[in-house]
Amino acid sequence: MSSDNPKQSGNPEEGKRVSRRDFLKYSTGTVACLSLGSLNYGCGSSNNNFTTPQVSGYPIDSTVVKTTERMIAFPYTPASNPVTAGKMTFPADPLQSPNGGNALTWDKLCQIPDYDRLGYGKWAYINWPLPVVPRLDIMPAGYSAASVTKKTRLLNFFAMTDIHLTDKEAPNQLICVQQSLPGYAGQNSSIYSGVMLYTPQVFDAAIQTANALHRKDPFDFFISLGDVCNTSMYNELRWYLDIIDGKVITPSSGAHAGADRIDYQKPFQAAGLDKSIPFYQALGNHDHFMIGSFPVYETAGLADSYTSDTVWSVSNDLLTPVSTFPANIDKNRLNDPTGRYYQGVIDGTTPYGTIKYAGAVGNFSAPPKVVADPNRRSLHRTEWLEEFLDPKTGPVGHGGFNLVTSNKNFGLVAAADKDGFACYSFLPKAATVPLKVIVLDDTQREDDGSVDIHGHGFLDASRWAWLKAELADGQAANQLMIIACHIPICVANVGTELEWWLGAYDATKNPHGDKSTTTKNACTITELVTELQNSTNLLMWISGHRHVNHVKAFMPPLNGTPDQGFWQVESSSLRDFPQQFRTFEIYLNSDYTVSIEAVNVDIAVKEGTPAATSRKYAIATQQILQNQLKGNPPNYKTMYGMDVGPVDPTRPQAGDPLDTVQVAPTDPSIQFVDLTSKGVPYNASYNAQLFKYLDPEKDMYKKLVQLFPAAS
Repeated sequence: MSSDNPKQSGNPEEGKRVSRRDFLKYSTGTVACLSLGSLNYGCGSSNNNFTTPQVSGYPIDSTVVKTTERMIAFPYTPASNPVTAGKMTFPADPLQSPNGGNALTWDKLCQIPDYDRLGYGKWAYINWPLPVVPRLDIMPAGYSAASVTKKTRLLNFFAMTDIHLTDKEAPNQLICVQQSLPGYAGQNSSIYSGVMLYTPQVFDAAIQTANALHRKDPFDFFISLGDVCNTSMYNELRWYLDIIDGKVITPSSGAHAGADRIDYQKPFQAAGLDKSIPFYQALGNHDHFMIGSFPVYETAGLADSYTSDTVWSVSNDLLTPVSTFPANIDKNRLNDPTGRYYQGVIDGTTPYGTIKYAGAVGNFSAPPKVVADPNRRSLHRTEWLEEFLDPKTGPVGHGGFNLVTSNKNFGLVAAADKDGFACYSFLPKAATVPLKVIVLDDTQREDDGSVDIHGHGFLDASRWAWLKAELADGQAANQLMIIACHIPICVANVGTELEWWLGAYDATKNPHGDKSTTTKNACTITELVTELQNSTNLLMWISGHRHVNHVKAFMPPLNGTPDQGFWQVESSSLRDFPQQFRTFEIYLNSDYTVSIEAVNVDIAVKEGTPAATSRKYAIATQQILQNQLKGNPPNYKTMYGMDVGPVDPTRPQAGDPLDTVQVAPTDPSIQFVDLTSKGVPYNASYNAQLFKYLDPEKDMYKKLVQLFPAAS
């Protein structure tokens, strides 16, 4: 896992140089600049005030299309023992490498120099479309769309999510755990894979791809669904905002090692989001938790680890489940005195991003040192939001958070919750289209006291009251509605750390809750889904978080009406395969139903650019780890003998993970298209035309008829 001799000094002199320079930085109140070869760079994450003719941008491919026109194809050898959906298992070993050689296993993911020899990461475009599948799941029985035409396009927008801009040289990562803890971290490409070298360049290429599509068919807005940062760092957020604003980006930190010659370290000119595209933002768990998991300022030692000059060590058992199910992880293991490993950093002087300073603490004669960087500091939730409002980042209201306090329902927010409140709504085309987008923060709170991973869905009392008011207002105003947030609902089993949080333990009301916290989830998943079903103008819930392209139908309740159904659309990560974003076109149809065309877009990477290398590494990672990107969670009646409630209250429950006889039902609405016969052995994408019924007797339908009368 490391090219360094494990019995090493850790270079303590490097740390001494840090202390002197950091003293100058903090005592003068300014940030010093480093001279690297013939180039000068700001010490921050991106250079806002300095330009040089030696810094240029990276182009994208001249062909920019959606997956409805072409797909990416690569060899895919199934694992000998495929991963079971919803269960934590050892990573499965592929039978062979893509070219028939010896396969790399999960613990050899870092052997990037071997990828070419073994055929990993080689891909090509196939001129075969991924079809747009008509979906009538929530329409009345007997409905046919055969004679329906799309009447009026109400909205055209795109969403990106889980960009995970990563400071790969930071001292507080979990790289070593990925290579030493199978079953619980071995398949976690979010903590290590080759794509972490190129996250800023990939996002820049994605923005350029969206701009090119915009020039052909203008978008009404862009929304980011959270996890723009990988671990809540200031420099990660600056990369994000500065790429959107078209600044010069310095994609390195600390000593800026290799910035004069290594492609992933070199500064580059970002293209910037087309200024005519409005931009909105949702909050993700990685934006305000350490690696999306642990509260930073509420956990002893975490904040200091960001700006330290010492590579941190943690117990190798950190991500091993504890016996407090459904709370699986105990963050206090960060400080366990035994079984500690230095977690390593990426060596920016190496072309393949060699890992250094990783291994058992006992193998080092002194703690390994790096150049500290104050711009790696972790941002409080409030600081993260304020960065979007700072005029230096772009136009006023950058990201939409200026709409938080002006929202009419902000008065429902408790005084203690107002700072850091990250929910708002907007009408993209207020003058012509009655459609509201509700941007919801459904991540956990930093002060909830839980020692578990903070990747669950959650609404506190203020957010729950605010959401109900927003839905009620949309109904009363006859507005179609979309909920945009980070965490999806009803698609993850309890215990996966991605499900709706059960909240605090209560012997009577919540006997299987988290005993480490007193914080309550303001609503159960059943109460939330019921509220959404009763909001009949709701079209869909869009989200990221799980890095998958899933579409799910929420059926109307038993004895309910067809207009109580709605859709959920998840989009994949820009970090991991398939590295796609998604476009949404919303139409009012000729019969006054609504249809939503949700289509995946591959980044138009140009051969020879860093973004193209990232795609190669993303595909190689999937070929090696075989991550379950097309899973379908069983809706168990009980989990390991405990009744913790349904995964999804809208479909039947049965069985238990320990039950080898009774089969738990999966979700028939989660579907994929097999293109193997068309030359695409594996894909994790899904395009759909999602139909939504509106009741002719209700005011929403009548308002649309009034606004968009049928042609005479």
